[in-house]
Amino acid sequence: MMRDVVASSHPQESECSHVQPRWPYGGRGHRDPQAGSPAVQIASLQVRYPGAADPAIRSASLEISSGQRVALVGHNGAGKSTLLKAMAGLLKPQAGTIRLFGNPVGACHHRTAYLPQRSDLDWQFPVSVRQLVLTGRYVHLGWFQRPRKNDQELVSGALQRLGIEQLAQKPIGDLSGGQQQRALLARALVQESSLFLLDEPLNALDEATRDTVDEVLREHAALGGTVLVATHDLGRLSESFDRVIYLREGCVEQIENLAGAHAMSATLRRSAC
Repeated sequence: MMRDVVASSHPQESECSHVQPRWPYGGRGHRDPQAGSPAVQIASLQVRYPGAADPAIRSASLEISSGQRVALVGHNGAGKSTLLKAMAGLLKPQAGTIRLFGNPVGACHHRTAYLPQRSDLDWQFPVSVRQLVLTGRYVHLGWFQRPRKNDQELVSGALQRLGIEQLAQKPIGDLSGGQQQRALLARALVQESSLFLLDEPLNALDEATRDTVDEVLREHAALGGTVLVATHDLGRLSESFDRVIYLREGCVEQIENLAGAHAMSATLRRSAC
């Protein structure tokens, strides 16, 4: 029953179902997606960290349609994490543009769920697994609004879907790496986002957890959601993703459409970057 609650959202709808809270965080606004726009559209993007001599993203252009699972591949320092952070609004580009569903970054915060690398989070923070997952609902609640019955049902459904309902009251500091990743993905599910930006979510996962993550992301894409995953794991690209974007030294080097993905023939494009 709870699984049906989570699977019932429809991120492909042209009009967003998000209801703006009375007191949104940071004065955040809300815009519906632009009809016919791709989920992600990036043009001539350049991103430089404060104080850095060289840009981490030198020139990146790409387009991702709704309903695709896309792997972002490259060696350490290629720009994978930087690209995801820029799309999440955590880094401001120095040049170029990012459009998500036809709108600027941040036009509707709830539509994008960003999961950083597990090592970037404080797992000793004193909250339970359920409380962590519930934070995915905060963008819908805003200031001074307590979680409602529907919010709690979504959390219960996500915990069940990820197979961690028995860990609901456990402190997050007691979780294994695989359990941590399941909890983070459950948080993304309850946010009811259309676009998932996942930074190295597949590292050091056991096969059972990897299978569960693959299945959840496949279901999300089947509903019209879009998934962009930074990964070093090349062993299951063809079964876990529809496209692969290869980054090298801050540029999009190649884009590969995997065989059978969305009825597209396998193609390979090399960037002039």
